[in-house]
Amino acid sequence: MNAPTAEIIFDDNMKVLTEMPSESVNLIYVDPPFNTQKVQARKRLKTTRTTDGDGDRVGFKGQSYKTEVLGEQSYSDIHVDYLGFLRERVEQTHRILAPNGSFFLHLDYREIHYAKVMCDEIFGRDSFINEIIWSYDYGGRSKSRWSAKHDNILWYAKDPKDFTFRFDDMDRIPYMAPGLVGPEKAARGKTPTDSWWHTIVSPNGKEKTGYPTQKPLGIINRIIRVHSNPGDTVLDYFAGSGTTGIAAITHGRNAILVDNNPQSLGVMCKRFDPSTTKFRNWDCTPVERNEERQLDLMSNEPKY
Repeated sequence: MNAPTAEIIFDDNMKVLTEMPSESVNLIYVDPPFNTQKVQARKRLKTTRTTDGDGDRVGFKGQSYKTEVLGEQSYSDIHVDYLGFLRERVEQTHRILAPNGSFFLHLDYREIHYAKVMCDEIFGRDSFINEIIWSYDYGGRSKSRWSAKHDNILWYAKDPKDFTFRFDDMDRIPYMAPGLVGPEKAARGKTPTDSWWHTIVSPNGKEKTGYPTQKPLGIINRIIRVHSNPGDTVLDYFAGSGTTGIAAITHGRNAILVDNNPQSLGVMCKRFDPSTTKFRNWDCTPVERNEERQLDLMSNEPKY
């Protein structure tokens, strides 16, 4: 089998989707904007311990720390006709999926119910296989309602009688009461259900890229391993920081990633090897050595 490849495209994803051949992709996972009606932003901070007590933060044992802002990445998550925006992309998704392909749509409570009805119309209700609930426990707590600490992932199979589901490649999770199942089962663990518990990307972890709404590799790895085969092609047309591509390449799948945010491409340039990854409409050579070329590309940035 040939080594997996990645193609990363800086462009309007609708333009890219309409140009792709029908039934050409085996697995599509997308994590589109959630329509939060906000500008999503994430600051990168550096904290340094001070000895004179003039820091702007207090940490463990009362130690003083000074904060330095290294940069900020952001994108607009404000849509007037969100379902219309989503519908035309999901229609193209159905067209380019292979006959035994699967589609995963990752949203949250704001739009998931409307999106489910829309996807039922496009794929057919029989093609709906699962709603996966990804639960996490991080961040503040509401004092006026139950705190929202989960995302929703819809799984549709183009053909509900013929789709990839590699049960034996599923990761296993610990039993909550291992003493009740015996040592052999406890050591092996149990298979996950449609309710997945996984922490968010740690703000201080090595996996963190600083890109807003980055999803953890653990969630994407599970989808890639179980719902595609080695050598398959995986598409993410809201690529963000490129986590879907990293998971695909790691597990021997080919990846096509699309985004029109220059900050997204900047992050992916750092995560992927430009010598082995094909970039379209984007040059990963450092801006200081290629400033005119990079600025020219960004000046033609497409808008959703």
